Formats: sequence, C-alpha cells, structure tokens
Amino acid sequence: MSALPAEEGEPEPSRLDALFAPTSVAVLGASEDPAKWGNWLAVGALRGEHRRAVHLVNRRGGTVLGRRAFVSVAEIGQPVDLAVLAVPAESFEEAANDALDAGARALIGITTGKPAGTALLARIRESDAVLLGPNCMGVFDAATGLELVPEPLPAGPVAFLSQSGNLALELAAFMTDAGIGFSRFVSLGDQAELAAAALLRDLIDHAPTRAIMLYLEDFGDGRALASAAAAARAAGKRVLLLCPESSEAAQRAARSHTAALTSDAAAIDAACEAAGIERVRTLGELAALACAALAWPTPARGRRVGLVSDGGGHAAIASGCAERAGLEVPAVGPDTERRLREVLPQRAAVANPIDLAGDEVGGFARAAETLVASGEVDMLLVTGYLCGYERYGERAAAAELETIGRLAALARHTPMSVHTMHPDTRAARELRGTGVPVYRDVEAAVAALARIARPDVARGAGRVPLLPAPTVAFEDLGYSALRGSLARAGIPFIAAREVYSRGEALEAAADLGFPIVLKALGRLHKSDAGGVAIGLSDAGELEAAFEDMRVRLDPPAFSVERMADLAGGTEMIIGARWDPRFGALVMVGAGGINAEMLRDVAVALAPIDHDHALELLRRLRVAALLAGARGRPQLDVEAAAGALVVLSEVAAEHPEIAELEINPLLVCQGGVIALDARAVAREPLRL
Repeated sequence: MSALPAEEGEPEPSRLDALFAPTSVAVLGASEDPAKWGNWLAVGALRGEHRRAVHLVNRRGGTVLGRRAFVSVAEIGQPVDLAVLAVPAESFEEAANDALDAGARALIGITTGKPAGTALLARIRESDAVLLGPNCMGVFDAATGLELVPEPLPAGPVAFLSQSGNLALELAAFMTDAGIGFSRFVSLGDQAELAAAALLRDLIDHAPTRAIMLYLEDFGDGRALASAAAAARAAGKRVLLLCPESSEAAQRAARSHTAALTSDAAAIDAACEAAGIERVRTLGELAALACAALAWPTPARGRRVGLVSDGGGHAAIASGCAERAGLEVPAVGPDTERRLREVLPQRAAVANPIDLAGDEVGGFARAAETLVASGEVDMLLVTGYLCGYERYGERAAAAELETIGRLAALARHTPMSVHTMHPDTRAARELRGTGVPVYRDVEAAVAALARIARPDVARGAGRVPLLPAPTVAFEDLGYSALRGSLARAGIPFIAAREVYSRGEALEAAADLGFPIVLKALGRLHKSDAGGVAIGLSDAGELEAAFEDMRVRLDPPAFSVERMADLAGGTEMIIGARWDPRFGALVMVGAGGINAEMLRDVAVALAPIDHDHALELLRRLRVAALLAGARGRPQLDVEAAAGALVVLSEVAAEHPEIAELEINPLLVCQGGVIALDARAVAREPLRL
C-alpha cells in the first residue's frame, strides 16, 4: 500500500508513520495470561485506546482483558495499520501474511526462534510495508501514546534504539533517577527488514527527540548508520553509543599488522569520530551523558572548570576527578579572588576550587556568578550538600530554591554540572527541571563536563565519506604486482626487481648497486620467517643469503631491492582494511618491525582527503619526530599525507582487498619511499 502524495508545502509522510503513529493496532496472540508477551503487549496497546482502534486477536476467540478477541485478523473486518505478532514461531509467517492481507503497513515481530523468510521479506517490500524485528521487544512513542512494550517507560526527550530489551528496562531505571525519559524506544531485534540506520534517520526530524541513544551489537550497514548519525548531529541532536567489542580472538586471526592494529574498537571509534557519535562504556554513563546532551548540545568554549563546594573533601575529590578527566581547574586571578572575598566569608577558600567552608546555601550562587563574570572559566562544577539544605526548615528551603534559580540562570549560557549528596529531594528535582544535570556520583558529573570539553566530539561530525564505486579488481596481489599497482596510483617505491635464480639476483644487484636487500617472496610476513636480508654489500653476501633462503623457505621468487638510506628518516606504517560493517578503514602509525608493539596509530573511515590525513599524522606520538624534534631535520609530512590519501582511495575502490599495508614507509626530508607492501584478498588470490 503506497502512501498518498503530500499536499504542496506539506512534508512527505514517513514510511515509518504506521509503526510509530498507527491509526489502528492489532495484537496477534493477545492473552489473558499475565506471564505472556501477548498479555503485556495487549495491556500496553489498550493504554492508547483513546488514540486509536485496538484489536485483540487470539485463535481461540472469546474475550481477552474484557474485550472481544477475534479469531483472525480477517475477522476484524476493518483495515489494520500496525500488527504486533506475539505468536508461536511456527505461526509467525502465516500471521504476518494475514496481517498484510488486512492492509497492515507495519509489522512488529516479537516472535523468537523464527527468522523472517525471504518470501515474506519480499512481500513486505512489495507491499511498501515495514517489519521491525523479529525477536524484538516492541515500540514506545511518547508523543503518539504508543506503548507496545512489556513494562511502562518514563516519557521524556531522549530516543533509544536498542538490540537488547532488558538493557532498555534497566536503562529506564537510570533515566528515572536522572529525571528524564524516552521520546521513543525501539527494540531492533534481528533487523531483518528495518535496520538501525533507517530508524535513526527517522529521528532527525522527530521534534520530541532532543538526543539519541544507541545500543548496538550488529551495526548492519555501519557506513549508513554513521551518515544518519552525522545528519542527526548536524540537526543539533547528540548521538550516544553503547556497544560491546569483539574479543581479542579476532585480532589473533589478523594476517597483517594493519588488521591487528585496526581492532574492532578502533573501527567503531573511527566511525564514531566521523559521525560525531559519543561512545560510552556503561548504562550509567549512557544515562548520565544523556542528561548532559540535553543541557549542552554543543561543545564548551574550553576546558577550564570553576569548582564550587561547601566542603573541603568534596572540593579535593572533585578537583582530582576533573584533572584525571583532562579538565583544568585553574587558579583564578587576584581581581577575581578579591571579588570572591567580597561575597564570601573570610574563612572560605577562593583560589579555585572554591570551598564555601560552611557558608549558607546562597554562597553557591554568589561564587558561581563571580566565577562566570570573571571570564576565567568555561564551565562550572558544583559539588557537595546543595539540594539538602531544605532539611533545615522553611527558611533554608526557600533560600535553596532561590539559589537553584540563580544557578539555573547561569546554566543557560555556561555549562554546569551538579553533584549532590541528596539527589532525590525536591530541590534536586527543581534543579533538574530547569535543565541542569544533577548526579549522585561526582565521577558522572565530571564525565559529563569532560565530554563537552572535547573538541574531537564534534570535530568529525558530517565527515562520513561516501564509498566510491568499485573499480576493476586487482587480478594479482603478489608482492611485485602490488608494488607496481600502488606505484602507478602515486606511491613511490624503492627500486626492485623480481628474480627466480641466483644468476638473475646477481645481475639485478649489479644494476641496482650494492648494498641491496634480498626478500624471499610468497609469504606475508617475510621478516618473521627469516625471509629478508638487509645490507648485503657484495656478491658473496648476496649468494650466501640467496642459498640460505632457497634451502629453508623454497620461495617461488625473490625480490632484489636497493638498500634505502634510513639515516635522518622515520619509518611509518600506512594501511587499510575492509570492515564488514563500515567498509574501508585507513590507518597510519609508527612503523617498522615494532609497529604492533608501539601501537601508535590513528584510524579513520576511508577515503580521506589531504587535510584529514595531516590531522591523523599530527595525532601520533611519533609526530614530534616528523616535525623535527631535538634538532632532527623536519621531514616531509605533506608527502606522508599524500601517500596516506592514495592508499585510502585504493582501499575504498577495491573491496576485494581485505587487508593492505605499506610497512615501512620511510618519511624523509624530501618525500617518502615505500620499502615493503603486502595485501590479503577477501577471496584467495596468488601471492
């Protein structure tokens, strides 16, 4: 069933309208049994009965929850917009087809243990319908009053897309404690037809949603997801991600340094950076950062924190947390100290952190206002007994509410985070109600500020590159052929010649000039197998090395190469790999035989442009060597960036290559030169 065209000037109706704002809902498998999904979902659906028609379907008929239960969808006799399938696995496809016959434009597959078959998926697409799941927990939409979930959820301005239903229920408790709730919750399930990327993109123009949280185990088309997140970020909605990482076992299977260094975590981090997604590690951190995301959708001006406390212990602990998080707690200038002394008791510590030393609650506001007026801080952290003063009577409670109002006024233009010993009081609720995040743990309060002080959170937003159309695949990824292909793409290589006999090796060495390097081909890790001999200075040394490798390794061929002058240069590694979720990734780092040990790398989605390549190089610890540290000559960083750009483009255009690297890439004063290359095909090709 196709949507009707929109009137001129009206937005096109969303393909997902039937999922989130249906005109009618049918619950297939509705049940009286309070231990069954069919009961939980029917109860939730009926809570929205004042918004839409709700039909309960049970093959036994009779009544369910005091309402008529239809034997089938067809018996309803009216169009069904959204069908919720809480039926046995063996009945899933039949129930789905019955719902489509009744005109359903959206299906929610609660059923577990039965994947959606190809024929059903084809019919869903032909019908211009959508399927959420199967094996999902349902949908909640606060604005439309849709509650197709097993337990009630708190309403609020944060959307949550999750592959775990139980995590959503646990997160709801964190959200309730934080005084926020869900604008929309979607349990993704198997993502057989509707994937996270499409659901995320639908939230970009969803007015009730001000921030978006994701829990993902399977990214599907990760590049599409990153693009949708970047668009959401551009629309002013922060996107937060919690996801598990694969074990080290996958990295042990890597066949190149590049694959070992571009781990599962590094790939996810690269996609997050490109999209402006903020990654967290726990549910508590997810809820805490959601509070911050609502308060401050854009990064802070800087990292300087003005810290106000009513106790020395809280001030000391909070200062330590802030500094460990990369924030600054700067001492204020003499003029600011003087102004603070004018508004605070003489016993107060006013150097920053500010310790009110037992002053009445109004000192919080006076100190905070003075710090902000000074221009010497970029954000505020308030910690201690605030929100607990109401316990000391009506006068103290009134003063506390006045203080909260003054702090809230500051927070409208200066980021502020509050840690309190009393997060469940009326005062705490009032403060949260003004949009100021209030935390039970000082670590969470500091983490929220640290997030908005990071320029890299928004640095890459909108920089999700499109993957180009694949070019003609490489027919040969063998060492010599690969060198030739990369050289033609624009990466200079050391002079070399492939040989098959001792005589050819001697002839090649004479032409290239000693000293030379001899490599036994046919292995990815030539040096690990003893297949590389460097600095061979004459024919005798070459013959001995050739014979030794021939006997030990029996290689199909050898490479005789000119010996590079390493003096004054720096060895780098540049590489790429194809990630099944995000496509081509590019990597640069400290190179040579110690590349994996040093693990000094930067990773990004490929392809990248020249400016991005320079940015990646500057992040490395080895960047100081490239810039000419300790009297060393400045090296050609521009040439290194150019080689990285070329490699990223090759990787993006050749999805048949699983792993690709140049190690080492020698960066010199007047350019770069590649000394070795290797590649691993996604399908077996000749080495």
